[in-house]
Amino acid sequence: MKELMLIQSELKAPKGQFNKFGNYKYRNCEDILEALKPILKLHKCSMIITDDVVVIGERYYIKATVTLTNENNESVSANGYAREAANKKGMDESQITGSTSSYARKYALNGLFAIDDTKDADSMDNRQNNVHQQNNHPQNKQTQQTEFSKFTKTVVQLTGGNAENVTELYQEISQMFQVKIAKTDDFKQQAPEFQKQINQYISQKLGA
Repeated sequence: MKELMLIQSELKAPKGQFNKFGNYKYRNCEDILEALKPILKLHKCSMIITDDVVVIGERYYIKATVTLTNENNESVSANGYAREAANKKGMDESQITGSTSSYARKYALNGLFAIDDTKDADSMDNRQNNVHQQNNHPQNKQTQQTEFSKFTKTVVQLTGGNAENVTELYQEISQMFQVKIAKTDDFKQQAPEFQKQINQYISQKLGA
């Protein structure tokens, strides 16, 4: 489907959102959709996004499917998954589902249109500089070590040390906070305030 290749090469989805805790820019589903609309029109393509609730193991996920169709009725699809959190502070059940749907749709869009979801280089540089400056202060070092200890302890309590469960938890944290957490060292790179936010979130999952 040649239109897909053209759209992938022409799409420039801006990172219009800013995470003040992690000090970086990111794009959400709406940013991608707004960038796509004029390109879809140019290439005479339509796109629909649907959501389904699926059960994987004992967990509920939102499965988003993005389908691109050209004027010859040729189509191609991609899926994205996101897991609903048991609770999220300040949100009711419908808001939690809506937020999870948005994440799943974003991942499906990323997959179909080959969108690189890594952070802006400038944001990464600024973030690393901020962390470096903070690490120059003994108090911040102590705070970060305390938060890191809390994080590793809570992860073990939640997952039992099972590698698959740990991976699922890291994916959930990444989805909820729009930051890449794939290993414990990734947590160390976060600003102290952001580390606290993550620890509060996973502690709630323990009922703490």
